[in-house]
Amino acid sequence: MLSNVCAAALIGIDAVPVEVEVNSGTGDTFIIIVGLPDAAVKESRDRVATAIANSAYKFPAGKTTVNLAPADLKKEGPSFDLPIAIGILAASGQLAADQLENFVLVGELALTGAVRPIKGALPIALRAKKDGKTGLLVPRENAAEAAVIEGLQVIPIANLREAASFLEGKKIIPPLRINTGSLFTQHVDDELDFCDVKGQESVKRALEIAAAGGHNVLLIGPPGTGKSMLAKRLPGILPPFTLSEALETTQIHSIAGLLAPDKGLVTRRPFRAPHHTASGPGLMGGSNRLSPGEISLAHHGVLFLDELPEFKRSVLEMMRQPLEEGHVTLSRAAGTTTFPAQFMLVAAMNPTPDGKMPHESRNSPREIQRYLGRVSGPLLDRIDMHVEVPQVKFREMTGEGNGESSAAICQRVVAARRRQQERFRNRPQLTCNARMGSRDLKTHCQTDAATKTMLLAAMADLGLSARAHDRILKVARTIADLAGASAISSDHIAEAIQFRSLDRQIWG
Repeated sequence: MLSNVCAAALIGIDAVPVEVEVNSGTGDTFIIIVGLPDAAVKESRDRVATAIANSAYKFPAGKTTVNLAPADLKKEGPSFDLPIAIGILAASGQLAADQLENFVLVGELALTGAVRPIKGALPIALRAKKDGKTGLLVPRENAAEAAVIEGLQVIPIANLREAASFLEGKKIIPPLRINTGSLFTQHVDDELDFCDVKGQESVKRALEIAAAGGHNVLLIGPPGTGKSMLAKRLPGILPPFTLSEALETTQIHSIAGLLAPDKGLVTRRPFRAPHHTASGPGLMGGSNRLSPGEISLAHHGVLFLDELPEFKRSVLEMMRQPLEEGHVTLSRAAGTTTFPAQFMLVAAMNPTPDGKMPHESRNSPREIQRYLGRVSGPLLDRIDMHVEVPQVKFREMTGEGNGESSAAICQRVVAARRRQQERFRNRPQLTCNARMGSRDLKTHCQTDAATKTMLLAAMADLGLSARAHDRILKVARTIADLAGASAISSDHIAEAIQFRSLDRQIWG
């Protein structure tokens, strides 16, 4: 007999339908799997055979052929165990199911017949709904993740026998339903609040501007000034996730296997802080499998690179294109795929090898320049704001008063983002000022004669590039949004320029 079961494979952050065809024939008893399976899929022969026997079914005698179509698409991972097992039961006449074609099945099988969780349940659920399927059979641990997709019956499965009984109609398993709105309203105790940061008011102001416009930031200062402390609190003042942003971010974390069991959505903006020993594939993604890297895991969130000059220069240079385009394209022997990577880059570094400011350092000018030269000029040009983080004064450290809370700062950030959304209402791909292109700058960042003169003088004095000019305009537009101003004034330009002046003071 021949049976067909619907499954899915992952390519990048998307899922593609896979048809599991099973034919039960005659001859010697063995199973063969074709259709470009990887090692994990080939090993499913032994897992499936043992799981079927331990679930009180009989493995069919004779040759069993399993074809994973389309045949030219590489199949990876253990998620095909459950559909292969169900296909074998149907082909051998042990399972009479008329609704196999209406459901997508995924899951790894234990030798006992239990169903184990898989990666990528959310993109598979999205694909099942797009293809018009009635429902999706997934491991219990993945059910909450898949159930955020409305209009699709998500059936949580504990073992092979339970899946077979449901498909035969012998057991009723109610589909899991989740109120996605409640996921965003769940209270989370967050100890990382700006009110705990003593002093550094100018740096807090810079981070507020960065959050309001989605700008990249470089924090420069001696050790112990609070650079990491400030950076870790940045996600707390970013605007709350929208549903579409949460779904996209959850897809990436799902295929990377980073979602906690029974967690439906990533509802808080990610904060990724890779060590400076991170490799290119670790940061950008790829390796042997086309898996997302740190820049994609930070999508719609913050990527924090501490001790920036300690990263390999070749690794940092790889980030130039994603910083501009908001995505990364990986080309490997396994294929080519594109991952989204719209993140805020927050980097921190010491101004000199010994950690002191240049005028206080014992390092020679050549040593300082060699140290700073580890970060290239083109990469610095793509960082909108360069912020000096000074030593905290003793009076500020010992003061009893608390600073402004993250919640208060976030309210101003959200108000500024709403102004940007209204401005870009006809350009939905523009989510913030930092994403504006040259045409958008001409439309939304017009300046009067006096302001243009100030900007030209600053560019000449600091030796700034054309890209730096555009960055200044974007930051000035954000400053104006925070002030509720419709036009950019000379005051906004002046404040934006100061976030580039440190660039030439140290690197010039």
